[in-house]
Amino acid sequence: MTVEGRNPIRRRRRGQVLVFWLVVAALSVGGFLGLFGGLACRGRDGRPAPEQPRGAVEPNRERREPEARRRDHPAFDERVQERGRMVAHQIAAREIRDPNVLEALRTVPRHVFMPAGLRAHAYEDGPLPIGHGQTISQPYIVAFMTEALQLDPNSVVLEIGTGSGYQAAVCAEIAKEVYTIEIVEPLARSAAELLTRLGYENAHVQAGDGYFGWPEKGPFDAIIGTAAAGEIPPPLLEQLKPGGRMILPVGGQFGLQHLILLTKDEQGQFHRQNVLPVRFVPMTGRVQQPREGSDK
Repeated sequence: MTVEGRNPIRRRRRGQVLVFWLVVAALSVGGFLGLFGGLACRGRDGRPAPEQPRGAVEPNRERREPEARRRDHPAFDERVQERGRMVAHQIAAREIRDPNVLEALRTVPRHVFMPAGLRAHAYEDGPLPIGHGQTISQPYIVAFMTEALQLDPNSVVLEIGTGSGYQAAVCAEIAKEVYTIEIVEPLARSAAELLTRLGYENAHVQAGDGYFGWPEKGPFDAIIGTAAAGEIPPPLLEQLKPGGRMILPVGGQFGLQHLILLTKDEQGQFHRQNVLPVRFVPMTGRVQQPREGSDK
């Protein structure tokens, strides 16, 4: 009678079986982890999550920026995940690719730029009223117009129509200086106070008629208009630098409006593109008056 524990053939077979099951167990764990990781990269509907644009920062990742750009107001730490979802689903999903624009939209606390009663809707996909017959633009339109300007850290920007100050803050996250004009004095005052509280020392607000621009601070690398005019004010054309870009809504027949992108070449010639149908509140002030020499 042979003792099983001392049979070398059986001992060898036992060792082979043990190795086999160890390999199976390792492959099973690896497959489970791979499956888990694959599910983690998918949305609730099971589709792959959108790829982060090159250079973008994940919404919950700690922002690293130069000291001069650091924002200490507590509003910047509020509703961060909502801004991340807004950028992912409303902005990046619509092919806005400039990483500076995406990061600016993730950073600026849009909810503080609107009346308290509407802040619950701050990160929804649409414009909202801010009083005095004015609105804060849809986040996508803010991103689209900002990207069209091709801003960099050396840019000096003129904005026509401050409103609540949100578009100015987005531009101020990227550009060197932003000069913004608002014809409604209460809005100009409140926007100036809010931008100061939030730490935007490079955003400067003036109450006045944007038709005339801000010649003392020009010429500008970029000009953005957030109210629709029937024509582009000539002073704004003069205050745009050669090589500069301007985007603003212009109204046509039957109340139709288009965003117009103007580029000024080094010889001072303008090149115009109709880039997007839109609907903005009308620009008021001098632009509504008949032109000199007109019989209207």
